[in-house]
Amino acid sequence: MSKLVAYFSAGGSTARLAQTLAAAADAAVYEIRPAVPYQRGDLNWMDKKARSTVEMADPSCRPAMADSDAPVADADVIFLGFPIWWYREPSIIDTFLEAYDFSGKTVVPFYTSGMSPLGEGQGRIEALAKGAKVLAGKRFSGRVKEDELKSWIAGLDC
Repeated sequence: MSKLVAYFSAGGSTARLAQTLAAAADAAVYEIRPAVPYQRGDLNWMDKKARSTVEMADPSCRPAMADSDAPVADADVIFLGFPIWWYREPSIIDTFLEAYDFSGKTVVPFYTSGMSPLGEGQGRIEALAKGAKVLAGKRFSGRVKEDELKSWIAGLDC
């Protein structure tokens, strides 16, 4: 069974988790990168005019990706990682999910947050990953050890 860890990271926490998860799952890694990288000011959730705030306020927003060469077709299981923004997945995750065919695949969301739940994000991911079996997402905070991730993976239905 071929596995892929596809992730978006704005501050580095999700990137570190994705790398550790890829090692634990013996999976390939793909970074979902925006065509226009986010700057620090773009991520100021207290600023109503900040790029991320504007994007998240518009459910139809689909930021462009830097490329479209994710090896999704080669994977049976896709671990999909991202930070929680406004109690859901960032809009670039929606762009990614609409860009590829997930038919017959298993999608396993994982996300970084100190305390915020995925909220409406689970249902949104299920709707956007058409034809995929989408497992319940899991939140991680801080640094996670590879052994903990191996235990989590062993308990998944995929």
